[in-house]
Amino acid sequence: MPALLLAAVCCCCCCALLLLLRRLRGCCCLPRTLMARTEKPFFRIAYGLYTRTKLGYLFYKRQMKKARERYPQGHSSTQAIVFSGVKVVPIPVLSDNYSYLVIDTTSNLAVAVDPSDPIAVQNYLDREGAILEAILCTHKHWDHSGGNKALKKLYKSCRVYGNSCDDIPELTHPLSDRDQLAVGRLQFQAFFTPGHTVGHMIYVLDGKSGDGPDCLFSGDLLFLAGCGRMFEGSAGTMLASLDTVASLNDNTLLWPGHEYAADNLMFAAVVEPDNSVRDKKFQWVVQQRLEKKCTCPSTLGEEKEYNPFLRTHCRDLHLALDLQRGADEEWSRFRSRVLEEVRRRKDLFKGR
Repeated sequence: MPALLLAAVCCCCCCALLLLLRRLRGCCCLPRTLMARTEKPFFRIAYGLYTRTKLGYLFYKRQMKKARERYPQGHSSTQAIVFSGVKVVPIPVLSDNYSYLVIDTTSNLAVAVDPSDPIAVQNYLDREGAILEAILCTHKHWDHSGGNKALKKLYKSCRVYGNSCDDIPELTHPLSDRDQLAVGRLQFQAFFTPGHTVGHMIYVLDGKSGDGPDCLFSGDLLFLAGCGRMFEGSAGTMLASLDTVASLNDNTLLWPGHEYAADNLMFAAVVEPDNSVRDKKFQWVVQQRLEKKCTCPSTLGEEKEYNPFLRTHCRDLHLALDLQRGADEEWSRFRSRVLEEVRRRKDLFKGR
């Protein structure tokens, strides 16, 4: 009887945790109501289970199955962008994620960025007639790394890149800040951008690879008008990572890990209501989403105009948040406070 009782308790606990994980929506952007009502220790337990135990993997598999049934053609319609000899193909996966193929059209060698659904990625590879040569993984969360193992089985020589601080499935080539890598004529540079996770990386495709603009694959660091949650880092850590992005060329194309544009722009209107550039962008995004069209890419120049997480240096935002710099406060410390406040408000925002 004690053994049966223990088993029943464990079963109930697992069911409760699975229900919690279900509400985490991939653990990339937690529902605001959950974050507002959940004590931090409880969240740490749930997050630890998602990232460090098989429960997280099982949850990811369940969500992937449901997404395939609900969105047989993907959650959004996407359009590839072609430069001279280079093709960037967004792949809608899960309920709001994007994976990407970057193809050297001369050799038909392809790089997959965050291939969470291996079947979807393979379908696009077949459609493009491309061979998978490498996987660039931004971070460990299953909705970004879940397809690594299956694709590695299909492509034995495929290289898997990422940072060793994160537990990246099938990692073969650990990367450090500003490391460079090449696949065919495709030239990438990796940047270490912790904050969302301890080992988060972003990847910049050199525009000279195809006589076009640079392309930033930002994972969960930066979205259109938003940024990822600070699961494993302080505001100061995340600010440094966002400053890395801000240092890139303004014409760099932003290819984020999620379709969060509409919600993010609604929030941006709350914290900076008099931003006319944001108003114009929001009108465009609303029309795109009414037609279930992908809203990426934007450019970093655009993002600097309306993304509040890239505007922590702007006086207009400080006034809107009613924040003032202390007399002896370092500029970087003050900007960290601004970022922390914007993030806090976004976590509580009820736009939808």
